[in-house]
Amino acid sequence: MASLISSTVTDGIADVRLNRPDKLNGLTFDMLRDLASTAHRLRRDRSLRAVVLSGEGESFCAGLDFASVAKKPWQIPVGLIPNPVRGTNVFQEACWAWRRVPVPVIAAVQGHCYGGGVQIVLAADFRVTAPDAKWSVLEGKWGLIPDMTGIRTLSDLVGIETAKRLTMTAEVISGERAHELGLAGTLSLEPYADALAFARELSSRSPDALAGAKKLFDTRFGASPRRTFAAERRVQVGILLGRNAKIARAAGLRREAPTFVERGTR
Repeated sequence: MASLISSTVTDGIADVRLNRPDKLNGLTFDMLRDLASTAHRLRRDRSLRAVVLSGEGESFCAGLDFASVAKKPWQIPVGLIPNPVRGTNVFQEACWAWRRVPVPVIAAVQGHCYGGGVQIVLAADFRVTAPDAKWSVLEGKWGLIPDMTGIRTLSDLVGIETAKRLTMTAEVISGERAHELGLAGTLSLEPYADALAFARELSSRSPDALAGAKKLFDTRFGASPRRTFAAERRVQVGILLGRNAKIARAAGLRREAPTFVERGTR
C-alpha cells in the first residue's frame, strides 16, 4: 500500500505530497499523523534547505474525509486532546508542525483546497496557486469552525474581518481571488513547477539566515517592538558566529556563488 504522505529529498529540497488522489487527497487520521511525523523528521535534517508541499493528482486537498473518520469516531475526541509539551492536538499539529520546520515551506495548490487543506497550506511560509483552484474554509458548511490552527493563520494573512467572512460564509473562491485576498502570494499556471523553482532559489541562500528569518517572523509577529528587537539581536549573533555567515561574506567579496554547510554549523 502506498504511503498516504510521500516524502523524498533531492539536493536538499523535500518533495512532500498528500498521496490519496482517488479521494482528492481527503484527510484521514492516518494522514494527519503522517503529516506531523514527516514534518518532525524533516525538522531534524540539518542538510535540508526547503520543502515543497503539494497534492498528488488533480487537487491539493478536499478537506477531512468524513466517511473515513466515521469508521472510527472515537478518534475525534482523542485527537482533540493537546500534547502537553507542544500545546497542539493531532489536527493542529498536522499544520503547525510545518511552522516549526526551520526551512522555507512552499505549498503548491491546484484543484480543490477545502477545509483542512486550506489550514495546511496556510501553515506554509509561501503559497503558489493555480488561478482556477477552488479555495474554501469549508468547515462552516458543516456547522464547524477551522480548528487546525486556521483561526490564527487566516487572520494573520488577511485580517480579522476577511477571516471572519471566509469562515462564516464557507464561500468557495478561485485561486485568483485567493491571491487578491492575500491567502496566496503567487499565481501560476504551473504551481508545482514554480514552487520548486522558488525552493531552488531559496536553497542558494544561507540556511542559517533563512532559519533565523523564519523564526523571527513566525514567533515575534504581534510582539512588542522591544521584545522583537531583543530577539533580532539574539538570532543575529547566532548567525554571525556560524560558518555560513563567513562563507557568504567571503563568496560575496570574491563575487562567487557560496557553497554553504549544514544549518547551524560552527
